Amino acid sequence: MGEFRQSTLRDDLFGGLVSASLAIPLAMGFGMFAFTALGDSYFAHGALAGLYAAIVAGVVCVGLGDRTTTIYAPRVTTTFLLGALLYDLVHSDAEVLRGGNVHLIVIAFFSIVFLGGVFQALFGLARLGSLIRFAPHPVMAGLQNAAAALLFLVQLGDVCGFDHNIPFKAVLGHLAEVKPLSLAVALVTFVVMWKARVITTKIPPLLVGLGIGTVLYFVLVLTGFGAQLGPVIGVPVAVESPTPYTAISDQIHLGDIAEFLPFIVGGAFALALVAAIDALLCAKLVTPAGAKKADGNRLLMRLGIGNVLSACVGGITSGINIGPSLANRAFGAKTSLSVLINVTVLLLMSSVLFPVVSYMPRVVLSATIMVIAVQHIDPWSIDLVRRIGTSASRHRGLMLLDLLVVAVVTALSVIINIVTAVFLGIVIAIALFIVRMSRSNIRRRYNCDKIHSRKARTPEEAALLEKRGGDILGLELQGVLFFGSAEMLSDDIERASAAGLRTIILDLRRVTEIDATGARILADIQVSLARKNQHLVLALAKNSETAARLSEAGIIEAMGAGCLFEDIDRAMEWAEDELIRTDARDTKSDEIPLASVDLLSTLTSAELEAMEHHTRRETFPRGQIIFREGDPGSELFIVTKGRTSAYLNLINGGDIRLATFAPGTIFGELAILDTGPRSASVVADDDVICYVLSEQQFAALAKDAPAVAIKLLSGLGRELSRRLRRANQTIHQLET
Repeated sequence: MGEFRQSTLRDDLFGGLVSASLAIPLAMGFGMFAFTALGDSYFAHGALAGLYAAIVAGVVCVGLGDRTTTIYAPRVTTTFLLGALLYDLVHSDAEVLRGGNVHLIVIAFFSIVFLGGVFQALFGLARLGSLIRFAPHPVMAGLQNAAAALLFLVQLGDVCGFDHNIPFKAVLGHLAEVKPLSLAVALVTFVVMWKARVITTKIPPLLVGLGIGTVLYFVLVLTGFGAQLGPVIGVPVAVESPTPYTAISDQIHLGDIAEFLPFIVGGAFALALVAAIDALLCAKLVTPAGAKKADGNRLLMRLGIGNVLSACVGGITSGINIGPSLANRAFGAKTSLSVLINVTVLLLMSSVLFPVVSYMPRVVLSATIMVIAVQHIDPWSIDLVRRIGTSASRHRGLMLLDLLVVAVVTALSVIINIVTAVFLGIVIAIALFIVRMSRSNIRRRYNCDKIHSRKARTPEEAALLEKRGGDILGLELQGVLFFGSAEMLSDDIERASAAGLRTIILDLRRVTEIDATGARILADIQVSLARKNQHLVLALAKNSETAARLSEAGIIEAMGAGCLFEDIDRAMEWAEDELIRTDARDTKSDEIPLASVDLLSTLTSAELEAMEHHTRRETFPRGQIIFREGDPGSELFIVTKGRTSAYLNLINGGDIRLATFAPGTIFGELAILDTGPRSASVVADDDVICYVLSEQQFAALAKDAPAVAIKLLSGLGRELSRRLRRANQTIHQLET
């Protein structure tokens, strides 16, 4: 009540009235659509069933805690399903129904609505809202397109002006009875509603179309053309009321309901599934930007209970009504009081004012429903067709499969049976999902003769890696690694290892999930490679879910911590070092002379002496920070023993390794060139020996031995050029 007191009564009243004016024709139209199979006698009863559904759903949802401005009413997809189920009941070959047993048909029909509500509430109670949200979109798109198509086609009889209900499949056989003036009224109504924004932006298009179409209809009636127009909705005629409490009073046929129990349960489950998915999708569409996301499980429970009660009073299944919901908020509504005002108007309309509404021309209402049907064609399907036609993407095949599911579900829904279409569509989508999941997890593969780690190498080591780096294979994986995809990965690695590789690196950082079977297959891969004297190296975050799953399976312990790295760069460095240790002389433990440094390779002995005279030899113990990012820079470092690494500091406290410098390499050279602040921090990985050349020492060198200074600058240019070329090559390899 506090929220109501804070709301602006005028805004809620105005929003509730406008949304009700939109919800009334929609609820009536969808209700009539659901009851089409019962014939003309139940046309008005169908309109009332739609209004009852909207009233009950609104009251129940607000009563159970919904404090939003969301308007509830029958939805096109669920109404389409109900109409198809009722048609199957009416045209059933069962002997108990051949005499047109309305009692049993009505009991079975509302049992489906009732049980569908129970299932829907159970979905929410079991917290399946999040799971249902991931239901295959192509299936829902196919159902929506089928519903839109059938909703459009069912209106043909009223648009043509037939005096009695004629199924759309039989319209061609009754062309002689078509009333051209009725078609003209329908066309005017359709165009006016479609182009209503040109006429006015203050009145919703549905009301504009209904208003102008109705005025045109009665003007023609008053001028003597009434015989050339179709009938109005009309009041409920004196036939058995299609309500469960009336039908269930006939106890004679209750035993026969068991014969239809599988049909009822299957139809109810399909109805609940479609209604749940539709409600969750609509909840996203009506939630304002920045507002709190709707609780899908609570929504399903509220709607399920509402649909159960709706079935008890003769209403059909309801969901979130997008158009009236948006209009309610757009015209000022701020609280759920507007929903109750909307419900009050609908209740008044269904009880007191229904005789007035019964004078609404069928042709006008059907023409507006046709517009709504066209607007309900799934936009994702249209966009999918456009993307298939214009895209040469590698995903074009997958898009064609999605379109195939849409087409199959649509065709099955219209031609065969909608319940079959729902379940078969889900089976097809699950099968396609499994096929997609079983595709290779390899996102990218590369050999390390072209792509190297960030560790700087001596010319001899670089040459060796250029020659033998192809023996190191990197595989970047993505997605879910389970039985099927892990087996495919095992086959790929088996073929690669047969080519004589030394090390295989698996980058698992983009693997989102790995099951027990996938983890076991990775262990088998490691054992198989070890037997061939080959190495398996993993790159993944140690605190990730994937690392935890591998640790639980005992794989990390079996491989040893030395084969597990936080990133692909360190994994590549380990593989390169392993290759160099095996195929080249390891110089890490011995200090190299300045003559072995590539930067100084063009200097003569005398020039090397001059260079050494103008530098100072320094040692740094393991772990010492040589300089920090942002420090003033004025010195160049030449490494002759040990390793150092450069890091960028991150805001969250972590760091990124940029490069590792081995003996014979240099770092800090930018200080000589621009004297700017340090762009990274450098840390000694081992006990390090460096020759340091400061800015002042370089100036003295340029003065005392200008030729050496020129050669030094030339060497720096070569080094920077080499690094840039290597970076460009790496980027090219990664992009392709």
